[in-house]
Amino acid sequence: MESIITGRITGLEMFEIGPCKDSYEMGFLIGQRFSRQINSRLAKDLILRNQLLPFAHSPHSHSLLKSLSENNMRRYPNYWDELQGTAQGSGVRFSSTAVMEVDVLQIMLLNFRKEILPFIPKAEESSTIDTNDDCSDILVVSDSMAVAAHNEDANVALVGHTYLIKGNLPNGSSFTAYTYAGELPSCAFGFNSHGLAFTLNSVPPSKHEIDAGAIGRNFICRDLLEAQSIDDALTRIHSSEASVGHSYNLIDTKTRRILNVETASRNRCSVHEVGVEPFFHANMYLHLGVQQ
Repeated sequence: MESIITGRITGLEMFEIGPCKDSYEMGFLIGQRFSRQINSRLAKDLILRNQLLPFAHSPHSHSLLKSLSENNMRRYPNYWDELQGTAQGSGVRFSSTAVMEVDVLQIMLLNFRKEILPFIPKAEESSTIDTNDDCSDILVVSDSMAVAAHNEDANVALVGHTYLIKGNLPNGSSFTAYTYAGELPSCAFGFNSHGLAFTLNSVPPSKHEIDAGAIGRNFICRDLLEAQSIDDALTRIHSSEASVGHSYNLIDTKTRRILNVETASRNRCSVHEVGVEPFFHANMYLHLGVQQ
């Protein structure tokens, strides 16, 4: 039987859940618990409303959305079920007259926004731009300290639309993840009971470097929350078949190792081990040869 615990940490709500009978139930309960935040974001997110939704309803989007859906569902069926559960759980409103449901499409667009935005025709772009200056990190490992300092910077639409998820899994492990409303945990940062933690930096490549319709970053990051070691995390990243690039800061709290991993489509990957010299990473590739 699943357990549910809610709390609040310095104004940020935390929801402890699980073990659940399946991934859909976990997603449904998360969606149900944070329905207000998810629906508020769907209503206020200008990138979603002015760019992603108009594109999704145009003929240009059909093949891309079909490929993203089919490939990610095939690669990560459990996380796909979790996403569907979140959409359904967040959309149910009971009243004396009606039951309202959120369009699953909107939740999907939020989770694939980085994989979709580069393909929106210029004529459909609005003055609301999804900038590439997202998060940044300073990393250092020495005899006296091992530190990952992360700045969680993002679009203004996320203000008031984030929360913490602590997921207890059927295999006895658990994770804690800072989560954007309506998205899979976590495209920001998280850690698990195996001593693995990670933070993330956006590193948008040029359009020709993107593998359209391949695996979404949100699904890869959700998978990292279940990695059993830093080597396991590297294996999951190496084999992920990502659509766009990403920068992963992997932290092994047991061995005091920190790795910065830059990735691009077609399983391209570069690993930098952080040492005594402080290492700063923001939203540009530093050691993987990718046009950006």
